[in-house]
Amino acid sequence: MLQTALQFSHTLLKEVIQEGDSVVDATMGNGNDTAFLAELVGTNGLVYAFDVQKQALVNTEKRLTELGLQEQTILLHQGHETIKETIPEDTQLKAAIFNLGYLPKSDKQIITQPDTTKQALDALIARLKSKGRIILVVYYGHTGGEAELALVHEYSQKLPQEEYSVLTYQFINQRNNPPILFCIEKK
Repeated sequence: MLQTALQFSHTLLKEVIQEGDSVVDATMGNGNDTAFLAELVGTNGLVYAFDVQKQALVNTEKRLTELGLQEQTILLHQGHETIKETIPEDTQLKAAIFNLGYLPKSDKQIITQPDTTKQALDALIARLKSKGRIILVVYYGHTGGEAELALVHEYSQKLPQEEYSVLTYQFINQRNNPPILFCIEKK
């Protein structure tokens, strides 16, 4: 069976992340990706996880504690647009993941924004190691979602093919705007 966008995002990350790597969860949410990344990098690696909602930090901290993964994570109650100022400039990142849209089971008025996503992408691209990947799972079936999808598509298309490969993955015959996955890989 074909993988969902979420399943495929994890497959793409497993292919490149190794024990000891530094990675980013740009949209912490309920902590599922943060925990997944923490398992991959192990106790010698580091996961920087960002979210603007306090509930995301509470949910993620609880999940990490239950799994014994808090040692290799830094939870940041701030937006991913602060990556440039938060992660040291000389830090080489192996991967990052975004789930763009809103936090499930929370206030649907609090959504990710095109301008902050662009700032985050700029900061990540500057720190991305060779063979590193940035995964963006774009949920766009809400007000504001189409604008962010357009930004990610345009941003990805403009990356020079000599330096980056970009993949999109989506189901085109499903109802209710299934998410679209983008994978940016540095050559």
